[in-house]
Amino acid sequence: MATSPFLESIRHILRTKHYSIQTEKAYLLWIKRFILFNQKRHPKDMGEQEVSNYLTYLAVNRQVTSSTQNLALCSIVFMYKHVFERELTLLSDTVRAKAPTRVPMVLSNKEATAIINVLKPPYHLMFSLLYGSGLRKAELLALRIKDIDFDGNSIYVFRGKGAKDRMTLLPKILIESLKEQIEKVEGLHSKDLAEGEGKTSLPSGLARKYPKAITEFKWQYLFPSTVRCKHPTDGYFCRHHLHWTSLSKALRAAVLKTGIRKHVTAHTFRHTFATQLLLNGADIRTVQELLGHNDLKTTQIYTHVIGQHSSGTLSPIDR
Repeated sequence: MATSPFLESIRHILRTKHYSIQTEKAYLLWIKRFILFNQKRHPKDMGEQEVSNYLTYLAVNRQVTSSTQNLALCSIVFMYKHVFERELTLLSDTVRAKAPTRVPMVLSNKEATAIINVLKPPYHLMFSLLYGSGLRKAELLALRIKDIDFDGNSIYVFRGKGAKDRMTLLPKILIESLKEQIEKVEGLHSKDLAEGEGKTSLPSGLARKYPKAITEFKWQYLFPSTVRCKHPTDGYFCRHHLHWTSLSKALRAAVLKTGIRKHVTAHTFRHTFATQLLLNGADIRTVQELLGHNDLKTTQIYTHVIGQHSSGTLSPIDR
């Protein structure tokens, strides 16, 4: 990523507003691409026409997906709104990438447990939580010791998607495994403290608000990294959570080992969590709340997945 003064000013705004590092990287990348597409003209000298031309180029020439085009648009809109204090209005002839109508891939309970059972620690517990609690991958990795409520059989999700907090289920079958994992983290944390370290990574604002929290055990990640690293914004050395790539590698190996031929990602376990709840008679509003969906329509996609199963519909050839 280029570090021009202009891009650095946008980076500063993103961090001031507490956007995630992933969002920061994505926004800066798309803003840079927008500038390069327009022969390095400064964005203050451009407007709706250049933005519309770029979005049309992405849809027609690059044939990007609708989500990719929307990410590019959000990045550019953010720049104009917070740097130039301008609201953009897309031109009517802008070509928008079409969003495909997709039904999420789900696993049966047998398939999900088969994959989980061939995973080694800590991935066995991690994917058990994805399936048993309906967490997103980023939410799982961001879990801290304090977020596990054994008395209430619940998990606190702090700043999930859309910066929303929520509570979700803590499966009783995972309680002992979670306690064992917490003991391991406590041992690692004690070792770090003995070496003069013991810091966890905290958002800058939170670290300033709770300066002692940075070394407190309850703020440590539930699934900490095996190595310490430099904090991306504040520069101190800390122990972050496991990297998402390690989760993906473990899953890929497990799926191959089980011989399951579906396209399985970490998010598939969240889809499976929702469909299994509905199949077992859970109210759709409850599922919506556990998943953290704003709109019930987002949750209703799972009713299409289970429709034929819940209604007992058979193929004509099976009669």
